[in-house]
Amino acid sequence: MMDRRDFLKGAVAAGVVANLGNIARASKSSGIPTRTLGHTGQQVSMLGLGGYHIGNPSESEATKIMRTAVDNGITFMDNCWDYHDGDSEVRMGKALRDGYRQKVFLMTKIDGRDAKTAEQQINQSLQRLQTDHIDLLQFHEVIRMNDPERIFAQGGGMEAAVKARDAGKIRYIGFTGHKSPQIHKHMLEVADQHKFKFDSVQMPLNVMDKHYESFQKIVLPMLQERSIGVLGMKPIGSGILLKSGKVNAVECLRYALSLPTSVVITGCESMNDVQQAIDLGHHFQPLSETERAALLTKTTEVAKNGQFELYKTSTQFDGTVHNPQWLG
Repeated sequence: MMDRRDFLKGAVAAGVVANLGNIARASKSSGIPTRTLGHTGQQVSMLGLGGYHIGNPSESEATKIMRTAVDNGITFMDNCWDYHDGDSEVRMGKALRDGYRQKVFLMTKIDGRDAKTAEQQINQSLQRLQTDHIDLLQFHEVIRMNDPERIFAQGGGMEAAVKARDAGKIRYIGFTGHKSPQIHKHMLEVADQHKFKFDSVQMPLNVMDKHYESFQKIVLPMLQERSIGVLGMKPIGSGILLKSGKVNAVECLRYALSLPTSVVITGCESMNDVQQAIDLGHHFQPLSETERAALLTKTTEVAKNGQFELYKTSTQFDGTVHNPQWLG
């Protein structure tokens, strides 16, 4: 999305070249470029539709947003067991009827840290999403330094995930988090200790992340070394980045998409939002080095203490902090 010490000069440039190769393989029928999900070899749309945000408009509007996205090539669907108390999954399950399920790569997340809770949540998600399998299951909100140990412990959530994968209920396994790149780093190291290779990792990647507690600097190189699929989230920071007055939505999305991601997940709460994403995907051009440098220069001062990255600096976005019972 930077080498370990100066990624923008090295790995980002290499990643953009790699992404251009993926873009060349874009489906001409959809118009949205596809990229490879790490070592899985799975092709996924470079833009993904955020599941939390489809819980905000009316259900009919949400269905229209989802189906319009799919019809126009945004076929990576993001969701989570806890979004809107499960309503986001219920809505998505309904929207993916009538043949739409077969057109998408479906991802959801669970909070359960122990095997029993994780298994219950996996089965609930399958039921809500009205599907016999989930393409990618991710452990949600790895935001505590002991989360990796809990997930990989004997009787931990990973046992349920692997069991579900072996049973054909899920295809791939990943994890997400938005709090600290050091926690992501620890999760990858604990996975290494258990000889487990994640298929994907989801994390904030945006124009402000580069300047403060950077996932781009610390985690991205580790994922590239391991050929793990990179899922970028919060490209606009739930709109908070725009309040800085330094960047607009299209600049934010282009920045994130110009990093070596498999998918950049963006939230759409209106038809205008989804149309903007579709238009960007259809006509995407990676940022030039000059454009990227200009955006980073513009955001240096306002980003240096994380004041616009509240998912890192506050508990506002920490669902499992406010609802610890979800962890089991």
